[in-house]
Amino acid sequence: MMAYIYLLLLFLSYGVSLVTSRSFPSDEVMALTTFKEDIYEDPHLVLSNWNVLDSDPCEWFGITCNKERQHVIKINISSSSLKGFLAPEIGQITYLQELTLQKNKLLGIIPKELGMLKFLKVLDLGMNRLTGPIPPELGNLSSVVKINLQSNGLTGSLPAELGNLKYLEELRLDRNRLKGAVSAYSNSTFTANTRGMYATHSNLPGLCSSSQLKVADFSYNFLIGRIPKCLEHLPSASFQGNCLQANNTKQRPSSQCGAESSESHQAPSPKHQRAEDVAKRTKASKPAWLLALEIVTGIMVGSLFLVALLTAFQRCNSKSAIIIPWKKSGSGKDHVVVYIDSELLKDVTKFSRQELEVACEDFSNIIGSSPDSLVYKGTMKGGPEIAVISLCIKEERWTGYLELYYQREVAELARLNHENIGKLLGYCRESTPFTRMLVFEYASNGTLYEHLHYGEGSQLYWTRRMRIILGIARGLKYLHTELDPPFTILELNSSAVYLTEDFSPKLVDFESWKSILSRSEKNSGSVGNNGAVCLLPNSVEKRHVDIHGNIHAFGILMLEIISGRPPFCKDKGSLIDWAKDYLELPEVMSYLLDPELKHFRYEDLKAICEVICLCIQPDSSKQPSMDEISSVLESKIDTSVSIEFKSSSLAWAELALSS
Repeated sequence: MMAYIYLLLLFLSYGVSLVTSRSFPSDEVMALTTFKEDIYEDPHLVLSNWNVLDSDPCEWFGITCNKERQHVIKINISSSSLKGFLAPEIGQITYLQELTLQKNKLLGIIPKELGMLKFLKVLDLGMNRLTGPIPPELGNLSSVVKINLQSNGLTGSLPAELGNLKYLEELRLDRNRLKGAVSAYSNSTFTANTRGMYATHSNLPGLCSSSQLKVADFSYNFLIGRIPKCLEHLPSASFQGNCLQANNTKQRPSSQCGAESSESHQAPSPKHQRAEDVAKRTKASKPAWLLALEIVTGIMVGSLFLVALLTAFQRCNSKSAIIIPWKKSGSGKDHVVVYIDSELLKDVTKFSRQELEVACEDFSNIIGSSPDSLVYKGTMKGGPEIAVISLCIKEERWTGYLELYYQREVAELARLNHENIGKLLGYCRESTPFTRMLVFEYASNGTLYEHLHYGEGSQLYWTRRMRIILGIARGLKYLHTELDPPFTILELNSSAVYLTEDFSPKLVDFESWKSILSRSEKNSGSVGNNGAVCLLPNSVEKRHVDIHGNIHAFGILMLEIISGRPPFCKDKGSLIDWAKDYLELPEVMSYLLDPELKHFRYEDLKAICEVICLCIQPDSSKQPSMDEISSVLESKIDTSVSIEFKSSSLAWAELALSS
């Protein structure tokens, strides 16, 4: 009898579990499965028990379900070195309350679909490699209490929609590349009178509407304007390292902020408004003789403009050129005629999309991304390994300016020829399907960033790090002093340094697209609404050259190489701020060193610290040139491997292979 009862209970429990598992929403399982598929590196195998055939994910690593085991309510997978993209399908996990994926290596943008999670209380994506803007749709997270997006590469402005989050208590956006003003309200240009039309400010979204906000950090971005009064209760450190008009916090030097920080989206003053009204009334009451004079003057100016235009067309026709008509808008009325020198790319190899598709395994091997581009790895048939940068832009948005800048950029990169500079092998330009790509020689050992922060630190022993520093210095010296005109890396950091099989550094400007897009945007408003405009290749803005910025970045990069610390760290803050107490004091210089380093030469360390101090000083006019920096490093750094020979089998093995 007891055996019968036991079997009956066992059967009932099995039936209950079966019913429960079958009732689990299929869209939630599908969303989790898609999340796993979009992760292409899982070194710690944390997702190994995510069985796609299992309809009940409640036992999967990092997953928490509700008591009834009918819905996923938490995803918490932190510090796991996951590399991949955030699947938009996460927005379909309707009852999700916590999404914590901090301290991984997630790439790409934050999906706007996350804004669909009405029950989400914690969104923690800090310390990843996410890029692009903060989606305004996050303003729909009506239950959220904490948002952490710190230490990524996010760009754009702060969405005013964040003010809709009435329960938000903690907001961490520090150490990104955010620009614009800290929005107190949705439209900072509203005048005081306009705001007075509303009985309450709650109708206007903005951070001042988040009445529960207790902790916020906006430090180390590029924010401008003034700190809103409603946020003045926050510690001053929450706003440091920006371009704000704040006397009590340390801000970036003006050279990093540009002219936009001085004009911070301020509302026009009543005096200005009255002046504009007076000007309008004066204009409306002009005498007839003055109007006649203006008409005559306008005719004369128009005639001069026509002469100048005809002269420009004659210059266009006298050039050996390719004429490419590009529509400026979908209306078909406005267009630009771009005249491109037919000799511009004659010496650069042109690849077909088909051969790159084969080399990159149907473009499935993604090794990097940004909002503007994807980077693929491939192998040419019978040739070298390649890295292919593909621009992510729709054909209808591709203008004549973009085409001109793209071809100019290809020509610029093709002239670089140095052992420490990534070599451009060619380009791909096709119409069907629309394709714009750059093809570089691939360095097989990955990026310096990966080795310093996610790899085996023992591989980067002292002498090897010194060789990397010298190689980078030689590459920058070549770009700055041996090229005419000079060339600079748009974003010089450890992710822009690729390492070959023997750990020789190669600088690769994978951010070239940003240069193309930014220069094109500056010209986008200069196209007229009537007829065609003749655009000569030498009549547009040239590639931006920021030598001082490169030297400053090189100082930070050297500090990162010897310390093994990223430029920004949650515990220590800015790497420079942390290191400044040790850089100039010989007795504590060794505190800067990476714990992975077992041996070092004090003379090398002292020379490196001296050069770092020169590179990162605020007054760029006192910076040495890369020629001077390279000479100092070459003369004072010893790249013999005798230090490691006493105890490092790795160094002995390297010597044996090279002999």
